[in-house]
Amino acid sequence: MTLALLGVFVMQLYYIKESYKLKSELFDQNVNAALNAVVNKVQKKNAFVHINKKGSEIQTKKEKGIKSQMDAIVAFKLKFKESENLRKFKQEQQVFNYLNFQDSAIKATFFSPVMITEGQYKLYSGPNAKSNEIGLDIQDIRDNTGKLIKRNVSPRIPRIKQDLEMGRLPDTIRYLAFNPQDFLPIFVGFPSSDPDLVAKFKLEDAKAERKYQMELSSLYADTLSLYNDESLTILQDVATEMDDPNIPLKQRIPSKEFLDTLIKKEMLNKDITLDYSYWITPVRNKKEVIYQNASHSAILPIADNAYAHSLFSNDLIRDPGMLYVSFPNKNSAILENLFATMASSVGLLLVLIFIFTYTIYAIIRQKKLSEMKTDFINNMTHEFKTPVATIMIASEALKDPDVVTDKNRIGRLAGIIYDENVRLGNHIERVLNVARLENKELKLELSPVDLNDLVSAVVDSMDLQLKKKDADVTLSLAANTAVIMGDELHLSNVIYNLIDNANKYSVNSPRISISTKNTAKQITLTITDEGIGLTKDQTKRIFDQFYRVPTGNLHDVKGFGLGLNYVQDIVGKMGGSIKVQSEKDKGTTFEITLPFKHSN
Repeated sequence: MTLALLGVFVMQLYYIKESYKLKSELFDQNVNAALNAVVNKVQKKNAFVHINKKGSEIQTKKEKGIKSQMDAIVAFKLKFKESENLRKFKQEQQVFNYLNFQDSAIKATFFSPVMITEGQYKLYSGPNAKSNEIGLDIQDIRDNTGKLIKRNVSPRIPRIKQDLEMGRLPDTIRYLAFNPQDFLPIFVGFPSSDPDLVAKFKLEDAKAERKYQMELSSLYADTLSLYNDESLTILQDVATEMDDPNIPLKQRIPSKEFLDTLIKKEMLNKDITLDYSYWITPVRNKKEVIYQNASHSAILPIADNAYAHSLFSNDLIRDPGMLYVSFPNKNSAILENLFATMASSVGLLLVLIFIFTYTIYAIIRQKKLSEMKTDFINNMTHEFKTPVATIMIASEALKDPDVVTDKNRIGRLAGIIYDENVRLGNHIERVLNVARLENKELKLELSPVDLNDLVSAVVDSMDLQLKKKDADVTLSLAANTAVIMGDELHLSNVIYNLIDNANKYSVNSPRISISTKNTAKQITLTITDEGIGLTKDQTKRIFDQFYRVPTGNLHDVKGFGLGLNYVQDIVGKMGGSIKVQSEKDKGTTFEITLPFKHSN
């Protein structure tokens, strides 16, 4: 079990160590990635600053060079627009000429033609045409005699106002007219666009657009060439300036505020929220600090656990500079992240240690209990064997014919058998009482008991036993109120056990003091002897079941190791308490405190 526990402990330490190593490596990777991002952005910022600076220097020149080209493009577009408007105007004139020609031809051919819409055409030409609305109105003019002077003929056609606009002409322009031969209404029309004109206009537009795009592309090509030339000039100038070996490192690094913001942002992108210190030094002189945290005014030494990264790693001519970042609380932060793992491991180890300790304790306790039970069985066998042997001897003596005739001897032998039976019964009763206490089957019969009288009665009953060892018993029953609620039988057994122990565990003539006294709600019984006494370890164990105090050179002390355990249980059931004070070779004092009224 010890080897298994040590193995688990070593494995837990190894697991925690590997977890810490993994967390540390992951933290290092995140920091290095953040520094790499910072350096890349610093280099880009450096290039951008130079490009922006050079661009601002030639911006005026570029604008002047492009302005004339842009003016030419604008003038060209305006000229094209004017020519396009003139061409569209001429095309519209040709369309109007075509429409006027067709209109004149219809008016010359037909009688009273009227232009109608497409909807009216459908209305008058369909199967449900309103023919009664179309016709000729004839008006005769006569003189007083009735002679015809003049006849006016006019068509009866609804007048419709229709304005023709370029771009909104219908496909066919329709007329409602009358046949000059029979004066019947007729519908005539012509297409609004001449196919020849449409083809001609498309050809003209295509030629003009092609010419416009060619000339505009030429102008844009010239402008683009101008841009490209300027851009190439900027890049060349910037490359030359960035290769200048005389530019110090500080001028190549962006502002301190930019560095603060950039480093903080990249650290947060990698979920690094620890406090850090950073500083920048030349590679050739690491004691010269160019930039550092605002909160650090002194020059920071390069810590052993600092992360370093070259600012301009591709710069072979000039000092590339070094960026250092240090995390003072790195280890504590990693350990804090491992708190759950470490707590679970420690908890598991504590559980295992507790189980291990409890198991060892249980094994030792069972071993001691086994030894005490063995001792108890031996003592019980001896205690039972003595009265049984005495009874057997007395019984055999009764079989002697000479004894049968001697009534005195018969009476003495019968008395011996009776006493030994009582003694054997007492032993059995003590064992049974303990068994009942363990099974909680023992029921106390509470009644008023005068403790002073009970103590006196027990001492009187033990008079022969005490005189046998020449014991000196001093009674000091000072309790004015001595009546309590208790079980008289078991309480007398408690007193008997304590006095019997005081008598047995004394080397010379026992000197026993018994006293009672009152408190507000309790009565205290104290039994003191000047016997062999107890050590501190023995004092803690005397109330354990089967435990017997070693008696050294005394071999006449017999018992089961159940007495004091029985005493403690009975006192506890009566609502009281028992205390023991003892010193080796100086004696022992038992103090029992019982309440006047016991509540179950």
